[in-house]
Amino acid sequence: MSKLPACPLCTLENTYPDGDNYVCADCGHEWAQQAAAQADDGDGAVIRDANGNVLQDGDAVVLIKDLKVKGSSITLKQGSKVKSIRLVSGGDHEVDCRMDAGNFMLKACFLKKA
Repeated sequence: MSKLPACPLCTLENTYPDGDNYVCADCGHEWAQQAAAQADDGDGAVIRDANGNVLQDGDAVVLIKDLKVKGSSITLKQGSKVKSIRLVSGGDHEVDCRMDAGNFMLKACFLKKA
């Protein structure tokens, strides 16, 4: 079975083909199958923050909740700003960053674009 693309508007994966278009059953958005094929030819997956904004290398982000660092007594506080992030592929931690407390790998779902 082929993998259908997620909706570019609401990012949900409840889509189906209808003639020359894909249709999202959740929000009703329609887009051309050719446009979806061209988007798949890109260099990688799109990484989004907690609000759905697309993140890029060099962006500044803010933590949306306190995060305990595994294996130490350090807690990264909510509202801490991180400048110049680097996106990495592989694993479930998408963002590599440097903060006052050290270098960390973070999940994008705990960040919002500043």
